[in-house]
Amino acid sequence: MLDHVSLGVSDFARSRAFYDRALAPLGLKVLFGDDATFGGYGDSRPFFWIGQPEADPSARAHVAFTAGDRRAVDAFHAAAMAAGGRDNGGPGLRPQYHADYYGAFVLDPDGNNIEAVCHAPAAAA
Repeated sequence: MLDHVSLGVSDFARSRAFYDRALAPLGLKVLFGDDATFGGYGDSRPFFWIGQPEADPSARAHVAFTAGDRRAVDAFHAAAMAAGGRDNGGPGLRPQYHADYYGAFVLDPDGNNIEAVCHAPAAAA
């Protein structure tokens, strides 16, 4: 299952104005962000993100898949690396998102940022 998708945008304010209006009829609004460079849209949790790429303005898409547990995140990272992916953030906690956010990031052959994430606490995972 998809967990979230992110798109890089060249002008955050312009894109924010567009998505605010375009997604409102679907019941989606910004639930998280800094109001200047990134925002996450959703109904009860953010799952569609837009943002200005920090380092690489040609950054491609970011797609995150939900993993059933932390071992699956680890296995995803190992398998993707073995398949020729480039590491973009090894398996580990990302407390800047939330206390139990455990994810791993790999760049695919075209530079897309592919992630596996488990939101469950360690004891539950």
